[in-house]
Amino acid sequence: MFKKVFPLSSILFLRFLGLFLVLPVLSVYALDLEGATPLLVGVIVGGYALTQAIFQVPFGTLSDKIGRKPTILIGLLIFLVGSLICAYSTDIYTLMFGRFLQGAGAIGAVVTAMIADLVEEKTRGHAMAIMGGFIAMSFAIAMALGPVIASNFDNGLQVIFLITTVLAILAILILFIKVPTPPKIKHIYHEKSKTKDILKDPNLLGMIIINAMQKGLMTAAFVIIPIFLTKPEYGFGWEKSELWMVYVPAMIAGLIAMGPAAVFGEKRNIPKQIFMLSIILFTASFLMMGLTNSSTVFVTAVIFFFVAFNMMEPLVQSMISKFAKVHQKGAALGIANSVAYFMTFLGGTFAGLFLDVSDRGTFGLTIGGIGLAWFIWTALKMKNPIRYSHLVIPESEINFDKLNALESEHIAEWFINETEKVVVIKYAQEALEEDNLKSKVSK
Repeated sequence: MFKKVFPLSSILFLRFLGLFLVLPVLSVYALDLEGATPLLVGVIVGGYALTQAIFQVPFGTLSDKIGRKPTILIGLLIFLVGSLICAYSTDIYTLMFGRFLQGAGAIGAVVTAMIADLVEEKTRGHAMAIMGGFIAMSFAIAMALGPVIASNFDNGLQVIFLITTVLAILAILILFIKVPTPPKIKHIYHEKSKTKDILKDPNLLGMIIINAMQKGLMTAAFVIIPIFLTKPEYGFGWEKSELWMVYVPAMIAGLIAMGPAAVFGEKRNIPKQIFMLSIILFTASFLMMGLTNSSTVFVTAVIFFFVAFNMMEPLVQSMISKFAKVHQKGAALGIANSVAYFMTFLGGTFAGLFLDVSDRGTFGLTIGGIGLAWFIWTALKMKNPIRYSHLVIPESEINFDKLNALESEHIAEWFINETEKVVVIKYAQEALEEDNLKSKVSK
């Protein structure tokens, strides 16, 4: 399974590494460009996410028509061109256009769908966790490298965007050298999936909200952290070249926290508790960044933020995949990603606007209040997923009249994998015995 997931996860890793490298420094460097204001800088930090949200569904539809690989190639080429425009921009509006173009190559949902195509249902949650882990690693590594690269070159921002271009080229090479062709799967259901069914499911809705809030707070943080630390009016007065001193310890702490969170969340089936702990850390980090006058406390707050982000990231996609039925997975992941990218844009824009009209303390208290509401929602609405097993039977052994009549509250769904010529029945392992279930549908 890992061999199937690794190339696609590597493509996402390279793409997100390119996007994340610039986040720790973009806001403070962009303020020096012609025409820059805090609001426009906020739009630029989260700008790629707006076009990501807009183009998620069109790219998903395109991948169904022309195939996953050609669609991913188109997205990576668009991302490459956007990175080059950003690299050679000299004013705030050209940089904004480049950032929008970077996001227009919206391949996230396509890659996720391709992983779902390649991996068996019973290991798909693990595959999604691996993918989330790669994204979390790209985030952590970028936080350490971005400030170092920016501070060691006179045109540091340009260098970062040129590195992003190279990363896009590497991702294209991996796509054609390492990514296999997915199998053809035919799904059979008693009912058709509807978007409203996804939004009515409290667990899926909770995961959509968690994913969206996590991404929105991420861009808000990367608007404010470098500005708060380097602009004298906020009381710290750091040099831009010193930003690595806050990001490196935060990155290390985030990486350390990511592994145990993923293991406990997946193996012990307690993702809800992991998410609630992360929300507490998110809320505390923004309150501390907004209210402290101590550099040590501010650095601690950034560490809390990184730990919270990295604890969540490996579990988010996996939990959406687990809560959704097979015929809902594409739609559920598409909705979750689109909402998350839209919130990414709003997070940066909100932070930039807030800096224009209010102060640091009010900003911290506002995010703290939002975090409290988010925590209460998660505590009341979300549940840990039911543990399911998958009974896999060759098509030749199935009595389809019995299978079509099979109804049980403990059976989540069944479907046919036409490539492997098997029927897969997803059932609650604590309520049904495999042999008894098999006898009910066999010839």
